Amino acid sequence: MIVAATVFIAYANGANDNFKGVATLFGSGAASYRKALAWATITTFAGSVAAFFLAGRLVSVFQGTGLVPPELSESAPFVAAVVLGAALTVMLATRIGMPISTTHSLTGALFGGAWLAVGFDLGFDALAVNFFMPLLISPLCAVAIAAVGFTLVSRVFERSGLNRENCLCVEARTGAMATSGGALFVETAPALRVIVDREVACAQPQSRTIWGINGAKLLDAGHFLSAGAVSFARGLNDTPKIVALGLVAGALDLGGFVVAVAATMALGGLFHAGTVAQTVSKKITGMERDHGLWANVVTSCLVIFASGWGMPVSTTHVSCGALFGIGIANRRARWAMIRTILMAWVLTLPTAALLSAGVYLLVRIF
Repeated sequence: MIVAATVFIAYANGANDNFKGVATLFGSGAASYRKALAWATITTFAGSVAAFFLAGRLVSVFQGTGLVPPELSESAPFVAAVVLGAALTVMLATRIGMPISTTHSLTGALFGGAWLAVGFDLGFDALAVNFFMPLLISPLCAVAIAAVGFTLVSRVFERSGLNRENCLCVEARTGAMATSGGALFVETAPALRVIVDREVACAQPQSRTIWGINGAKLLDAGHFLSAGAVSFARGLNDTPKIVALGLVAGALDLGGFVVAVAATMALGGLFHAGTVAQTVSKKITGMERDHGLWANVVTSCLVIFASGWGMPVSTTHVSCGALFGIGIANRRARWAMIRTILMAWVLTLPTAALLSAGVYLLVRIF
């Protein structure tokens, strides 16, 4: 039962979450749906495997340490109820195209099942510190950093002259050289300098260009790498949470379970990511290719930092928060959709709690 329930939530997680890391690629037109999905699948799988080595603290958190009595956290019916309650919540949201959080769902399911089982013996301090605080603070940080940082980064790009029409070049410097309207970026040594200029200027024989890259290619490469970093971070943060619940009942060894969860998450994304992909890519905010790069940098840094410290943040909340911040900064936020997503987040906890409690009650009866 535990293995089947864990496979179900891993599939649901992939269906609802896998595309969020690459939403900016699809939303800005930098990649087609298939190309973005393939990149998300590869990088999420890599993050899931890395979780075996880097995110062990999250396994302890989602085994309910401090939240429920040890004998309950080792109970197969309780674990099955938590996993199924969270999985049903995520799959329901996926069907209607709402990008909710598996972490949020698991938190609600843990609360609902534990409340039915032990009532006021629930570890409310652990619930607040280990679950609610990271889930509340992380999206607010993402909104603030994305909104403020976007303005600052835009100014840096504008002053340096780096845009999709110019190029970034390393030149051999001579005393008589002068750029033709380009902006000096860094003088690395007496004989070298890094400049931003028009491609035609960098291509001239007298320019002594040693290496150069088109601005569009540089920004697109950064965008793809940052999207991959978000997907990697999601795999790193989400996989231990799912694995933890299966390990509680001793269903499988850690290494085998990590691989099984990673593969199932990949399948969920490949077969059922389309509806949520449209929401997170097209309906939150209008964006250019360069905007998505900053949103991804914010998301990946916050989630990787949280994973290293064992904080169960939601990649969904952080990535959507970063997109909200970009929408605020570029004044293209679609507030009707943002309000709908926020309402879905509010409803996630009680929905998962009720489903988990209902499943646990049925399992105990039968």
